[in-house]
Amino acid sequence: MSGHTVTRADLCEAVYQKVGLSRSESADLVEQVLGEISASLEQGNTVKLSSFGSFVVRSKGERIGRNPKTGEEVPISPRRVMVFKPSNVLKQRINDALLENVDA
Repeated sequence: MSGHTVTRADLCEAVYQKVGLSRSESADLVEQVLGEISASLEQGNTVKLSSFGSFVVRSKGERIGRNPKTGEEVPISPRRVMVFKPSNVLKQRINDALLENVDA
């Protein structure tokens, strides 16, 4: 495993290389796409990207947790969490890539 993290700068550079926009236009495009995804998630909407996956916002209720150090019970407030569910197409591509790396 390479352990490389893809950053916004990497995405901007990929758009620049593959689409042919200027670097600043590529950065603006990436920021706009990420902004739209974020805004939809903030409103509680599901974001579904075909052949990639879905970002889903779930509500978690209040519950009682435990401090592992002291054993003291602590209330955990209700909150919303984001979950990513990869599509079957993406899962298959990842597994195919894993098999190719093992065979090589």
